[in-house]
Amino acid sequence: MLHVLWGVLPTPKTGDGRVLAGLVIVLPPRVGERVKREAERLGVTVEEYIIELVEREADPRERALDYIEAASLLLGQARGELGRGDHRQAAEKIWGAVALAVKAYAAWRDGRRLASHGELWEYKDVVARELGEWIGRVFREANSLHTCFYEGWCTRRDVEAVLAEAEKLVEEIRARIEHSRKH
Repeated sequence: MLHVLWGVLPTPKTGDGRVLAGLVIVLPPRVGERVKREAERLGVTVEEYIIELVEREADPRERALDYIEAASLLLGQARGELGRGDHRQAAEKIWGAVALAVKAYAAWRDGRRLASHGELWEYKDVVARELGEWIGRVFREANSLHTCFYEGWCTRRDVEAVLAEAEKLVEEIRARIEHSRKH
């Protein structure tokens, strides 16, 4: 059985009191397995897959906000996984957060919905040109963590280093999106 949790937590890293809505979904085993298989087939996290299903028809600006909130939540979960000693799970959540941050930027900047790894790889270059070349490096490092989830070869230190950079990336994109909403 797959349990989908969407927890009520302070926003990761900042602890500034912003909260995410709470919802627990328990799926029948066959449906849960199908969700996991489809997410794996697409090379995305279960969370990212479910968000994509929900966000298909959303306004791009709202989708950008939802993506960046989900990215923050995944980073908080990654910190929790590291605290429990599960750096493979942390690695996958970091990759999901970085992918969602790039998707948030695409939705915010161009109203575009990125639907494949190829589109993510192409669009990260747009983000890197505008926010700095370090974005491309963080994206590639996070993608290697995605491989780590399946292969298990990365170390805790690797994961912690990429987590810090992923948090910076998510906050930079969040700041751009929020700044544009005020103007």
